[in-house]
Amino acid sequence: MFAVIEERLSNKIPGITISITVAFAASFLSEHYGAPAMLFALLLGMALSFLYEDGKCHFGIDFTAMKVLRVGVALLGFRIVLSDVLELGWQTLSLVFAGVVSTILVGVLAAKVLGLPRRFGGLTGGAVAICGASAALAISAALPDAKHKERDTIFTVIGVTALSTMAMIVYPLIAAFFHLNDTEAGIFIGGTIHDVAQVVGAGYSISEEAGNHATLTKLMRVAMLLPVVLMFVLTFRKDANTLSKKPPVLPGFLVAFVVFVLINSFASLPALATESLTSISRFCLITAIAAIGLKSNLKKVAEVGFRPVVLMVLETVWLAALILVCLPLIG
Repeated sequence: MFAVIEERLSNKIPGITISITVAFAASFLSEHYGAPAMLFALLLGMALSFLYEDGKCHFGIDFTAMKVLRVGVALLGFRIVLSDVLELGWQTLSLVFAGVVSTILVGVLAAKVLGLPRRFGGLTGGAVAICGASAALAISAALPDAKHKERDTIFTVIGVTALSTMAMIVYPLIAAFFHLNDTEAGIFIGGTIHDVAQVVGAGYSISEEAGNHATLTKLMRVAMLLPVVLMFVLTFRKDANTLSKKPPVLPGFLVAFVVFVLINSFASLPALATESLTSISRFCLITAIAAIGLKSNLKKVAEVGFRPVVLMVLETVWLAALILVCLPLIG
C-alpha cells in the first residue's frame, strides 16, 4: 500500500515542482514589473509547454491544474466577511446582483449570436462579472471536461486580465468625467473592474473613501462566486460525456468555500491568519494557472479567433454601462 502511494507521489513531484517554480518566477516578475502575476504565470507556463510532453512531468502538471486549483478557489472564502459585504446596503447589493446575472446572460446570448459555444459565453461572462481570472478558474474547475476547455480557460484569463488592466486606467477618468462623488465612484469601480488588485488600485487612486467603497463592492461580487459556480455545475452537468465522470452536484471545493466564508465571518480569526490563508490561496491559483499554461501553447490559443475578443469587450462594456446608468437609483 505504501509502495503504491509512494509511486503515485513520485509520479507527480516533477510536474508539481515545475509548476511551483513557474509560480515563484511569475510572482517575482509581478513584484518587480507591476504586471499581474497570473498573466506572467500563464505566459511562462506556455513558453515551457514542451515539458508537459515529458512523461515525468505529465501527471504532476495535471494534478496541479486540477487539485491545487480547487484548493486555491476554496481558500478564497477567507477574503469574504459577510458583515462587510452587507454594510453597503440592499440597494448596492441589488445593483451588483443585477450586474453579475445580466453580464453572464449577455455573455451566453452574445456567444450564440457570434457562433460560439454557450459554455464559453458563460465562462467569459462569469469572469467579467465576478472577479476576473479567479472566477474563470473557479468556473472552469466546476465544468465537466470538454474539447478546448483548457484553451478557452487560458484565453479567458488573458482577456479578462488585459481588460481589467485597461479598466484600472480608464475607469477613474470616466468617474471624473461624469462627476461621480467618492461613494459613487467607489461603487462604479468595485462593481465593474474585473480583478481585485485592479479594483484596489483604481479605487484608491481616486480617494481613500472611494477605495474603501470599491473594495467592499468588489467583495459583494466575489461573494457571488458560490451561487454562480453552482449554477454552472447544475446547468452543464448533463453535458459531461459518457466517458468522463460527471461532476458532483455540489463540488467539495465549493462546500469548503462556504465553510471558510462562515468561519471568517463568525469566528474571531487573527488578521495574520486570514492574510496568510489569502496569500496561500493566491499562490495556489498562480501555481494552477502556471500548470494550465504548461498544458497548452500559444498557437492553440490563437485559434480562437477574433469573435471571443468581441464577446469579452461587449460583456465589459455592458457591465460598465449598466452600473453607470443605475448609480443614480441608489443614491
